[in-house]
Amino acid sequence: MLPRAFIMTKIYDELSEWWPLMSAPAEYAEEAGFFSGLLKQTVRPPLKQVLELGSGGGNNASYLKKDFSMTLVDLSPGLLKVSEKLNPECEHLLGDMRSIRLGRQFDAVFVHDAVMYMCTADDLRGAMLTAFIHCRPGGAALFVPDCVRETFSPTTDHGGNDAAGRALRYLEWAYDPDPGDSQYIVDYVYAMRGEDGSVKIEYDRHINGIFPRESWLQLLREVGFHPQILKDNYDRELFLAAKPANAR
Repeated sequence: MLPRAFIMTKIYDELSEWWPLMSAPAEYAEEAGFFSGLLKQTVRPPLKQVLELGSGGGNNASYLKKDFSMTLVDLSPGLLKVSEKLNPECEHLLGDMRSIRLGRQFDAVFVHDAVMYMCTADDLRGAMLTAFIHCRPGGAALFVPDCVRETFSPTTDHGGNDAAGRALRYLEWAYDPDPGDSQYIVDYVYAMRGEDGSVKIEYDRHINGIFPRESWLQLLREVGFHPQILKDNYDRELFLAAKPANAR
């Protein structure tokens, strides 16, 4: 039995200070520009206030904040601290995208790949409902999963970055041991070089959720959205969900 969503992984917990060396803000410029343009084309004006659920280290927000006033929600205190340094002008809130309730609405809601940690249909529906509740009538929510069931394939990847006196390199391995369920595994190995030149190795397992595109569309409709599927420059399938103007 795999663990439920949001079992805190090392890179989001005790290793969170290393996050900018694993995933540098500069790597997000192109896709953040695409997301910004898409929201501007979709949302009925005005478009000023955007809520990001699962904002992580704030890499997308570091670009989106140029166009919008960003409120950032994440479950990891460590990643919120990283984001606060990068985006001091943004509001940061600790919370679970499945259940947080802020008591206010935004022009748009943005959910990047943190949505992959929704490992059951109930988890995913919870995140969608949170987005719907916090989206104003005439606004929209944009969900950006890494993949859907139809587009998943086992992969390996590697990367990392250097900083003053420190460096990180990682190996990533994604695979699905049971295609009959709604989860797959992403294993990471991190090699981290400290200021004293020593290198330590850490292993980190991430459990991701995976659902057919029709399940995505059905769940979005159930919570009240009018969804459509789009593709970005990386050939990912995005779910752009409009909130009807007559909805509450």
